[in-house]
Amino acid sequence: MKGIKKTNAKGFTLIELMIVVAIIGILAAIALPAYQDYTKKTRFAEVNTAIDGFKTATTICVMQQGKGSSCGASSNGVPSVPTATANLASLTVAATDASIILTGTGTAAAGGKKNVLTGTINASDLTITWAQSGDCVAAGYCQDQ
Repeated sequence: MKGIKKTNAKGFTLIELMIVVAIIGILAAIALPAYQDYTKKTRFAEVNTAIDGFKTATTICVMQQGKGSSCGASSNGVPSVPTATANLASLTVAATDASIILTGTGTAAAGGKKNVLTGTINASDLTITWAQSGDCVAAGYCQDQ
């Protein structure tokens, strides 16, 4: 009888592979929600960009026209409201002599949040003080604009 030849095992055992798969699963469970939130914030940036353009245009309009009611969408240098896109559901401009309210809403792909900029017009020097509200603030989708 020949002696049993001892060989060194090569490769991984089943338990080692199962541990690696479990670790990858845990990491994926943590990373996936963070990635989804990140992509929604990135898509919501289109809403922020659109509303910021209207903020600039309405500010210039108030300075030139001397009142806010002349600064609605599609008038006196203020662009027309954009059509809906994959990330921007709607954008509205409400202009009065006392204030301008810009409201941008994201689509479901962009988190479905709303960004509201309310500009209070100082009639004496025609400056506008902007305040931001909407559920995008609490969600962290929009910064101070």
